[in-house]
Parts: sequence; C-alpha cells; structure tokens
Amino acid sequence: MANPTLLILAGDGIGPEVMGQVTRIIDWFGAKRDLGFDVEHDLVGGAAYDAHGTPLHDDTMAKALDADAVLLGAVGGPKYDDLDFSVKPERGLLRLRKEMDLFSNLRPAQCFDALADFSSLKPDLVAGLDIMIVRELTSGVYFGEPRGIFEEGNERVGINTQRYTESEIDRVARSAFELARRRGNKVCSMEKANVMESGILWREVVERVHKADYADVELSHMYADNGAMQLVRAPKQFDVILTDNLFGDILSDCAAMLTGSLGMLPSASLGAPNADGRPKALYEPVHGSAPDITGKGLANPIACILSFAMALRYSFDQGDEATRLEQAVEKVLADGARTADLMGPEGGTPISTTDMGDAILAALDARL
Repeated sequence: MANPTLLILAGDGIGPEVMGQVTRIIDWFGAKRDLGFDVEHDLVGGAAYDAHGTPLHDDTMAKALDADAVLLGAVGGPKYDDLDFSVKPERGLLRLRKEMDLFSNLRPAQCFDALADFSSLKPDLVAGLDIMIVRELTSGVYFGEPRGIFEEGNERVGINTQRYTESEIDRVARSAFELARRRGNKVCSMEKANVMESGILWREVVERVHKADYADVELSHMYADNGAMQLVRAPKQFDVILTDNLFGDILSDCAAMLTGSLGMLPSASLGAPNADGRPKALYEPVHGSAPDITGKGLANPIACILSFAMALRYSFDQGDEATRLEQAVEKVLADGARTADLMGPEGGTPISTTDMGDAILAALDARL
C-alpha cells in the first residue's frame, strides 16, 4: 500500500528550525518503526509572498487538499507588517483553514510533571494536567454578518454578529464527543446561554446530539465565564471542553498558560472525514514565528513535534506510536533537558533546538 502523504509548510521565523526537527522524527519512524510517509515541502506565509507575491499559492492550496495531513510551522514577522491586509502572511493560514473546511480546532493543555513549577498555578493543581479544548473554528462572531464599522447618527458603531447554524454546532459537537470516547469520556460544553440566543441554540443542539448518539459520554454544561474561572481554580476537573469560536479563542489561551510555556503546545484543526475515513487536517504549534530568536538555535521544537504526534493519533490511527513519541518527550524533560524558554529561576545552560531534537531521538531509540 502507498505511504500516507504529508505536506510540510515550515513557513516563517522559527518555523523552518522547529520543523527541521520534526522531519528528523518523521525519518526515524520510517527507519525504525516501518511507518513511512511520502513528504512534500512547500511555502506559506511570508516565505510564499517572497517567492510568489501571495501568502499561499494556488498550487500549494491544491497540494494541501490532496494531502492526508498538513504540518505547518509558523507564519508572519515584522518584515511583512506594512503589507496590505489581503496579502499578509496570516492570510495564507486562514485560507488553508477555510478551503479545507477545518471546523474543529483541538487545543490540548498538557502539563508534564517535570514542568509543573513553570505554571503560574500551584504545582499540585497542574501536575499531570491533560485536557483538550475543542473550539469551533469556521463560524461564530469572527465570521458572522453584518460586520464592520458604520456611521450611525453623529458617531461610528462597530458591529460583529455572533451566528451559528444547527448543522455547524452539530458537527463540532460530534467531533468533541468522538474525541472524548478516546480519552476520559467526559465533555463540558461552554457557552453563554443565560444571555445569548446563540448560546441557547448551542446548548439545545449539543444536548440533542448527545441524547441521540453519545449517551455513553458524560455531558455537562457551564457558562463560559465560569469556565474561565474553573480553569484557573481546578483545571483537572475537565477532560474535553467544547465551545464556540470566540470563547474557544479565549479559553484555549487561558488553558495554555497552565502548562507554563507556549513552546510546549501543539494543535490540530480537523474537517469532515474523507472517503477513506481520514479528516482533512492541519497540525501546527501554538507559538508564533518568534522573529526575535529566529536563526539563533534557541527555539523549542517540542510543540511542533507534539503536533506531529497529534497527526499520528488523529489522522493516521497510530495512537500507540503517538504515545511513544509523547513519552520520549516526557523522558527528555524529566531528565532535565531545557531549551531557553524552559529555564527556571535557578538558571543553568539551555540546549539548542537541534540538541533537543537529538535528545528526543535518543529517547525514542532507548525505547526500541
């Protein structure tokens, strides 16, 4: 059978540096675990603009639609700040999400025990933390119409519209329930049904989907403002959090800081299943392009490596291999390896991006 296909879009800033370590991991799985991938590289963001005058060439978009999964590094940088909005590097990422119809954004917040002291919360609250936020990604207030800034009387008014259809809520709810069945079998749906009609509809549809097809999954509801409070009070009460685009944006960033470093956080954006059962999928680290450290060998590649682990689990049904990679990362951190972003107040000497890749590969070899 043909190998599954991966399109790698390293992008800008530290993207190529961290993606270089992911490529080494991919090669390791092919050589040591007989898990080969057909890999193609292309451009996105500022790199694509420099080459083609657009942040995502049409040919690259076609490749993304054909690939079994897309791995993306980072986009953007000060070099492109003065570009017209329509060709800014971020537009390439937004086009990928839109045309691949990636409606379900998975943002894990996992705190490895070795990094519990890096969280702003007490170590006992976050040690062993493993929650997943499922954020609806293609609808809601960021896309609803009407929107804009308008003249009204003698002043201007800014308008954004929170809009959800039943089908949009239905499909992301199913994504969350399916995910929960592979984890702790609990979903907490968060909205503002007390003050927003869209929240009322959200709760009604989630309950209907649950009753019809996922009654085996424990379902609870919480207002999103209380959810934010609970995330910093007792985060380990949650397994899967299901929420809309706006609240998901806020809650996932809140949860991210529980882990101590953005350099540790992967993400996945998934669409509907194809004929082969695999969803359209884009995997990327949460951190940005970090232009201040680009080219210095200081970037932490772990978030990008863990994004590939998510691809193994959710696109290729290789959960055991994903766990193998995650445990290798955990072992390296437990042994004290730290990139610059993970250095505590006690100081020490950070290792380079490549050194961290070396350490993770050595940990993988040790588990063969």
